[in-house]
Amino acid sequence: MTAQVIDGRACARALKADLLADLSRLREDGPAIGLATILVGDTYGSAAYERRLRRLAEEVGVPYRPHRLASDTPQDELVALVGRLNDDPAISGVLVLRPLPPHIDEATVFRAIDPLKDIESVHPENAGLLALGVPRFVPSTAASVFHLLDTWLDSVGENRADFYHRSLIVVVGRSNNVGKPAISLGYERQATVQSVDEWADRTTGLGRHTRWADVLIVAAGKAGLIKAEHVSDQAIVIDVGINPWTGPDGRVHMVGDVDHASVAPRARAITPVPGGVGPVTDVWLMRNTVLAARGLASALTRTPPARNAVTGTSLTDASHRTGSSHPGQSLPGSLQEAS
Repeated sequence: MTAQVIDGRACARALKADLLADLSRLREDGPAIGLATILVGDTYGSAAYERRLRRLAEEVGVPYRPHRLASDTPQDELVALVGRLNDDPAISGVLVLRPLPPHIDEATVFRAIDPLKDIESVHPENAGLLALGVPRFVPSTAASVFHLLDTWLDSVGENRADFYHRSLIVVVGRSNNVGKPAISLGYERQATVQSVDEWADRTTGLGRHTRWADVLIVAAGKAGLIKAEHVSDQAIVIDVGINPWTGPDGRVHMVGDVDHASVAPRARAITPVPGGVGPVTDVWLMRNTVLAARGLASALTRTPPARNAVTGTSLTDASHRTGSSHPGQSLPGSLQEAS
């Protein structure tokens, strides 16, 4: 039996309708919205993502400002650009596309992003809020993975809570923007979650772990890594990979981390590449950009907090920095709606 294909494009269309309604309300309320991306170098996957975001921004009418820097751009120049975008009132969301060149320290760049504009939760403050289950923003790719899963479960009549409580989710890949957030979202659903990466492939073998998975989420960045022997019968396979592959015709095609042809006959359901996680991720990032615009407007109108007369520190800093500018973004609620 061939796996049911989980249609990311159809899911994205439904999300886009909600996005357009959110944008209409935002424009009535007045907060500025704008998305800025920074691409250092010309990595295939990041460049493809940038092009998709540009098209979507044009479709929904969100001002979009892409920045492309040479691969040898010094780190301090990149950080300075991030600082200018932090200070720009026309920009509500800042996204630094990964991967960054080896000479740039990713953590330093991510710490430079204003947490209120950090729509992928890569700043330590936002990453911590996500880990605690009270995110300011749910990272777009990981959120899209679970939104697709939840939507598919609904379509086949599965009770989400029952399914997750009895399921083992195996996440292949531990990146800060996909793998680790996906692990957190799996925990929030009270599933059993296991994380593996390339070292498992070099030592005990990936199959020893992945063959037990009820849900296999693959975000390793290696084309065709997962084959039929890595997957159990009736597993649900979510392919996050975006990899260039040159076909016999000499043209470059986008392929995932899963060998679709060999895995589909064994799986219960599978996402395609392209047309799976990617389209949902694009819309989700725009949703986070809308959320950021509202949060920034709220922060500007908030009454300045009282300060401790001895230390000079704010008496309400803790509540402000846990994302109180984004009511309704606590993890359980946002995930039930959006993942």
